[in-house]
Amino acid sequence: MKYSVELLIGFRYLVAKNRDGFVSFISFISVLGIIIGVWALITVLSVMNGFEKELRERILTVASHVTITGNQRMLVNWPDIADQVKDVEGVLGIAPFINSQAMLANGNITAGALIQGITPVLEKTVSNIFDSLIEGNEQSLNRERWQIILGSDLAEKLNLKVTDKVTVITPEANIGIAGMLPRLKQFTVSGIFELGMYEYDNTLAFINIDDAANLLQTQGTVNGLRISLTDVYTAPVINADLGRILGNDFRLSDWTHEHRNFFRALQVEKRVMFLILLLIVAVAAFNVISTLVMVVVDKKSDIAILRTLGLSSQSVISIFVVQGSLIGFIGTVVGGIVGVLTAINIDAIISTIEQIVGIEFFPKSIYVISDFPSDLRWRDVSLILATSFSFSLLATLYPAWRASKTQPAEVLRYA
Repeated sequence: MKYSVELLIGFRYLVAKNRDGFVSFISFISVLGIIIGVWALITVLSVMNGFEKELRERILTVASHVTITGNQRMLVNWPDIADQVKDVEGVLGIAPFINSQAMLANGNITAGALIQGITPVLEKTVSNIFDSLIEGNEQSLNRERWQIILGSDLAEKLNLKVTDKVTVITPEANIGIAGMLPRLKQFTVSGIFELGMYEYDNTLAFINIDDAANLLQTQGTVNGLRISLTDVYTAPVINADLGRILGNDFRLSDWTHEHRNFFRALQVEKRVMFLILLLIVAVAAFNVISTLVMVVVDKKSDIAILRTLGLSSQSVISIFVVQGSLIGFIGTVVGGIVGVLTAINIDAIISTIEQIVGIEFFPKSIYVISDFPSDLRWRDVSLILATSFSFSLLATLYPAWRASKTQPAEVLRYA
């Protein structure tokens, strides 16, 4: 019964108007500030999670989950290694590769590139690179010799399109009567891919692994094996398991290690953005303090009367904690609901705004990721809601303590 009285009075103080209505207005602003802060936090973090997920998927389109290479040498007995690896639980596919730096030339136009020799059939088991083809197809890598697939930026730089010829010049040289001559071969462009990541679209090119072996004179050997997994997040564990199975004669790495700096930077940006947007909630919490302090001043006579009727200092504290907690609870819940709905429908919301104002925020001609990917994570939502409510609860302590120190005799003497 005691707590029901405190709840009732705290709720009445929240909704009741004071003499000039100013305190009620400040209460509304406090609730609105918390709503905006929680809404912004959930929406922005969900969009950042969405971009991180989208970039991860694009990276894994071409990057292997686990890579096995030799220690400063080519892999000679790679079929035997592949037989050992395929029996490991969690391994989905294995594909050999040969890679080399090269210079591509189209007339007087030249550009550096990373040439990767692949077996198209096996490559499909470890990457989705061929799903990113915007021109041509990968079938010609199997059917015809000396075919090449280029990244979109690389093809544009060299002014090439499908069926055009391009000369591949490797750093290795042939020694002949005329001295050392670079190895070069003319290839036909059979496809162009676009991943939306500059480091790949601007430098990467694929050829058949047999053509790569002939060009680089590495017949019977490969640079390494690319491995795909049923669960990409088990890569570090399986990488360690393969290390124990294969021994120290090989170098193993997984995608989390190769791209750790990139994803670490994304995490830092996410944390910084969280802290910046949390300031909105913090400002709203200060508004809660201001609101309750003004309520204490406005209700000083009421507090004095309640004290004379036997209400304890602890009960007075509870009344104002209830009022501040209700402000925080309402703002947090409403902000959470609006934030979740916005995060789920952000792409449709942005599209509607673009249609209304007639402006495309992320033109497809400039930005590869032209939509707003969103990945709502309930762990983030729970953290935001808990933090917001905690701020609001802490904001009630000083005003509540100040109210409990009200002296009934002093107040009623001058009432």
